Amino acid sequence: MSAQVKTLKKKNNWQEHLLGYLFLAPALIVFTMFMFYPMLRSIYLSLTITDPRGRVAEFVGFENYVDLFSSGQFYTNLKATLLFILFTVPTVIVWSLILAALTHNKLRGMKLFQFVFSLPIIVSVGTGSIIWLLLFHPTAGMLNYFLSLVNIPPVSWLSDPKWAMISVSMMTVWMNMGFVYIVLLSGLQGIPDEIYESAKIDGAGPARTFVRIVLPLLSPVIFFVLVVSVIGAFQAFGQIHILTRGGPVNATNVVVYQIYQDAFINFRFGIGSAQALILFAIILALTVLQFAVLERKVHYQ
Repeated sequence: MSAQVKTLKKKNNWQEHLLGYLFLAPALIVFTMFMFYPMLRSIYLSLTITDPRGRVAEFVGFENYVDLFSSGQFYTNLKATLLFILFTVPTVIVWSLILAALTHNKLRGMKLFQFVFSLPIIVSVGTGSIIWLLLFHPTAGMLNYFLSLVNIPPVSWLSDPKWAMISVSMMTVWMNMGFVYIVLLSGLQGIPDEIYESAKIDGAGPARTFVRIVLPLLSPVIFFVLVVSVIGAFQAFGQIHILTRGGPVNATNVVVYQIYQDAFINFRFGIGSAQALILFAIILALTVLQFAVLERKVHYQ
């Protein structure tokens, strides 16, 4: 009798596993087609030289990687990428946190401000870039017009190497503000009102309450926003392509845009794939580092 029970249990377990894999099959097929196969194909292409049609012309092993690490152009592009992250990620988090802290209460009219500050999330990269391209126009742009009102000379926002990265970063901060603001606002609204009341009874002022109580409780949300924003900044492409095309003088030529130029403009798919894999390794390493170092300071409830 016990042998029959064991056989029946094994049969039921096998059927449950089969049913589970059946439900997972669509997701596995999609991941295989659009993630695993392209990744393996990129690894293979990074070890080759291809013709303009993308066909493998010669297997060169790690020569593409050697050329990248021995050329100054790759390090220049990587420096521009890190500078872009430095300009955008801390700025958008701090700015969105300030706006969320000012508008998370239930006073009259705050819903309107919340709606306005959330609007950038519905604007596409292309549309936002065109809007800011008009704002940055050297003669007809609104930014230089406002500067002229206070007798400040016009700025060559997109054609001056000293201002190009700052200009693209300003547009990126505005574009990403909607998502970051909504996430941080949701985190603030999730903090119980009793905590604020207890802090007020204990004599803590608004600033001390925010620094000593709210920020630790909000740290999981801030950590999530930080990780997502860093990954997104590494992958920024649309605004750079529309506003500056990597210029002037490679001031905004980040790694992703260089991959686009090498692979789809110069048809050097091998060197482009090698850069893509290096960028993937950098993003993975930084993400692991953030989890290893910064997550220790996160206070989960």
